[in-house]
Amino acid sequence: MQPKSVKHYCQKCLAANPLGQELCGRCGTRLMLVVEPPAARYEDGGLVATHEEHLLERISALENRNSRLTEKLEQTLDLMLRQARSSYQDHALIDTLITVLSEAGTLDVVKLNKLWLKRRQQDTEEQETAARYQRLRARIVAAYRGAEQQAFEQYIDEGFNLLNLKDAARALRALERAAALHPRNAELHALIGEYFFEAGKNALARDYLERALAADATNEKVRLLVGLACGDAGEVERARELLKDSIRYAGDSFAAHYGLARLLVAEKRWAEAAKEFKSALSARPCPEAHYALGCVYYQLNRDRTAARHLRKAVELDADYGAAFYVLGLVLLRLGDMDAARAALSAATEAETDEPRYRSAARRALRTDELPANPGIFGLVGDATKRLITGGDRRLAEVVRQAALRTGKVEKGAR
Repeated sequence: MQPKSVKHYCQKCLAANPLGQELCGRCGTRLMLVVEPPAARYEDGGLVATHEEHLLERISALENRNSRLTEKLEQTLDLMLRQARSSYQDHALIDTLITVLSEAGTLDVVKLNKLWLKRRQQDTEEQETAARYQRLRARIVAAYRGAEQQAFEQYIDEGFNLLNLKDAARALRALERAAALHPRNAELHALIGEYFFEAGKNALARDYLERALAADATNEKVRLLVGLACGDAGEVERARELLKDSIRYAGDSFAAHYGLARLLVAEKRWAEAAKEFKSALSARPCPEAHYALGCVYYQLNRDRTAARHLRKAVELDADYGAAFYVLGLVLLRLGDMDAARAALSAATEAETDEPRYRSAARRALRTDELPANPGIFGLVGDATKRLITGGDRRLAEVVRQAALRTGKVEKGAR
């Protein structure tokens, strides 16, 4: 029996066509596969086995699919290029409008850029928070061990949905109900404790954070928060132990070093406090860290070093009223009266939610004399509570946010 002669199969309709034909006789599709050199088309006896014909058929079909995919990719690229050109034109138009408004004096470009950067950062943080909530919810539900699984999940779902809607008060009530059903759920108790800590409700925060730490002793973020809460409760030795352990296991952090420094400030151990504030500055350079060091050096009568840090603080934030105030006191003591008056005047004009600095600066301007109690860190007298976050609201908020941004150390990291 004679084997079949070579056929060229259409990649679209799979019809057999003789070699040398360019278009399919059935559907008209261009035949893409060449299985023999052109010279062989006119020679007799060209044969191929049946299984090879099947392979050729499959290859032709793959070629057709590849051609269609290439065409779609080209269309996608063209669409992306058009969108990029449109986006560029929109950006150029907005940039032109901003320039025109700025030249007309109706728009503050610096303020606009600050607001724009703040909005972008806020959007990014919201996306990261939503993703974190999704992962956290899954871990909390997976960790539940009990007979009321349905009720637990219902409370968890309600709590996280309300958190996404920024209704923290109702969310916490739902999460607290879930926590009552599972007292050993470390991540759930840590989450509730973090929210109370951020709100400044340290007694409630500590209650939940202590349970979280008891359930998971490897969570260094919780250890740090408990240490700060203990310091504010006046439990100095336990606070110091927890903060030092946080540094030992999780590494240097602004919040831990700042907390240790404030405990030393409460004991008037200014030289040791300066070392901790230096470590806090190394962990996170910011105007607040420079301000804290300036205050400590003022207490140590190292005025030129204090002035250097305070100038750096106001250079980083021109509205830092407290830093201008202490800088004015330092310059008064150095005898640089003109510079001192300029700094105190800036303190009275700075945008701040600490009015006592503004009033103290006015008194110093009137008298050109140092106050008997300068109110360093906003402290008046010998405090026994809120040793870390007391006195200065700005510093308290900075240390809270720094502590809350601390990551959890994975189990086994020690």
